[in-house]
Amino acid sequence: MKPQEFRSARLAKGWTQSQAATHLGMTQAYLNYLENGKRRLTSKLVRRATSVYGLSLSSLPVTDMFVPVETSDQHLAEALSTLGYPGFRYLHSHTARRHPNEFLLTALAQKSLDGRVAEALPWVAMNSAEPNSWLVENARKFNLQNRLGFVVSLARRAVSKSNVTVQPAALDHLEFLLDDSRLVKEDYFYRPPRTESESQWLRKNRSDDAVHWNLLTDMKPEHLQYVG
Repeated sequence: MKPQEFRSARLAKGWTQSQAATHLGMTQAYLNYLENGKRRLTSKLVRRATSVYGLSLSSLPVTDMFVPVETSDQHLAEALSTLGYPGFRYLHSHTARRHPNEFLLTALAQKSLDGRVAEALPWVAMNSAEPNSWLVENARKFNLQNRLGFVVSLARRAVSKSNVTVQPAALDHLEFLLDDSRLVKEDYFYRPPRTESESQWLRKNRSDDAVHWNLLTDMKPEHLQYVG
């Protein structure tokens, strides 16, 4: 977040510097330094401002040295709850809120996903994903461009049915960037086939998007429960 964006977030709330400083837990003088670029906006401060000003989770900082780690479906479900996903809104989570791009890559890097978590990923892409260099570069770094590309394809096909914050053009551009480095090696989404017979069935019955992204999966846009 840049100082001007930090200042604009306060103005959007209609708060004076003194009012905002009280909510942020700092002095008005220090807030003035931050808004004018005289003090560094740390990740901790940006996270605090995102909560206080009610900003989109896309305003959260991303990890510079991001590495997706193995995690549980329950943890991913709780993370989806913090992102506002309707299917898991009932969960009460103490999980720290993360940038949606980090969540997407972490989920896609798992060896296997619960179906309900997998169905949520296009919703995250529809509402939060942006065609920025961080997302594309890290997807390529961890060979996740095909899985992410497929999720974006699902989101793009469902976006016309929904009221979302991401414009279709953003999804189109993200899909284009990922397609430029599409992997030839066959992969799967969202769980590995249990038998060779299942692999063969998936090859025959998968969608055109799954074929394009070289993935074995039976997921299609009509399987998504929440698309808005």
